[in-house]
Amino acid sequence: MTSTASLLVLALAGILLVTFPSLCAGTIAAHHLFAKCRPSGSLEGPSTGHICGECCKPGHVYPKYQCSPPVTRNTRAVMTLNNFEEGGDGGGPSECDNKYHLNTEHVVALSTGWYAKGKRCGKNIRISAKGRSVLAKVVDECDSLHGCDKPHAFQPPCEPNIVDASQSVWDALDITGDDVGDYPITWSDA
Repeated sequence: MTSTASLLVLALAGILLVTFPSLCAGTIAAHHLFAKCRPSGSLEGPSTGHICGECCKPGHVYPKYQCSPPVTRNTRAVMTLNNFEEGGDGGGPSECDNKYHLNTEHVVALSTGWYAKGKRCGKNIRISAKGRSVLAKVVDECDSLHGCDKPHAFQPPCEPNIVDASQSVWDALDITGDDVGDYPITWSDA
């Protein structure tokens, strides 16, 4: 390699490291940079609306995801609130056990990729936020592929990074008031 070519390679490497500092030393951040979960298609909302705050909007297009970001010891996610009781906003009974669950139970639904076709059913995950952590049992899938219909409570498909948690999980993490809704957390397999 000529000295001009060597200098060009070094300059290009420097530009890459300045632009993407997480590429240094094979960090987890570098892995996430190239392992982003991309939509696998889209789903159009119904032609007529179902009235609720979180329902699919007529004519709106929603992304669908078969994947979720890789699971690590500190997987970043967004925690949402779900009512797992009969008649709650979770739709039908839980996928894992075909049962409803009390909101006093530490239970969650995971986005389709993390749900892994039921491989996490009945297993605990550790959720962390605000310096606290709680164990919660996976009982359901937050479907990232389907939605906008009665079986999915007329809600759009979940984003690929959702941990949909019961009220007791929120309480255990001491997340209350206006913070309840979409809250940044980390989680891992317990």
